[in-house]
Amino acid sequence: MLESCQNAQERWGGVHKLIDRWLLERNELITAYYALSADPEAFAEKSTPLQEFCGSLVDYVSAGHFEIYEQLTNEAKAFKNQRGLELADTIYPRIDVITEKLLAFNDLCDEGKCVAEKFKELGGLLHERFELEDCLIEVLHNAHKEQIEAEV
Repeated sequence: MLESCQNAQERWGGVHKLIDRWLLERNELITAYYALSADPEAFAEKSTPLQEFCGSLVDYVSAGHFEIYEQLTNEAKAFKNQRGLELADTIYPRIDVITEKLLAFNDLCDEGKCVAEKFKELGGLLHERFELEDCLIEVLHNAHKEQIEAEV
């Protein structure tokens, strides 16, 4: 996951400051995930690694839904990127399902019911989400690049 995050930063790092910040938040989330997965004692109620992970998780998910996805959709509309809009219509529902599962995990932790078994499921969900998000960014980035080149 960490390598995938670094690749995304290299490909789209300068596209938009909002995306830059979000990719840094993704990196923090991945780091917190690995720190938590390496510490069997971390699932004790309200442990610091668990709190850090849950905080990063909620920050990342919130930024995606309340900032990034809106920005990506607006850019697709501005550039009349029908392919990007159709892709978003296909991908966003799956991201929403993943978001619900991630936030349900956070809620369990808030209630002191966080268990390692549920945490293990998150790795696959996060990986899938990152791939879906990267796909959205790539389609929109390539559309911008093509249009700018055509105008030159």
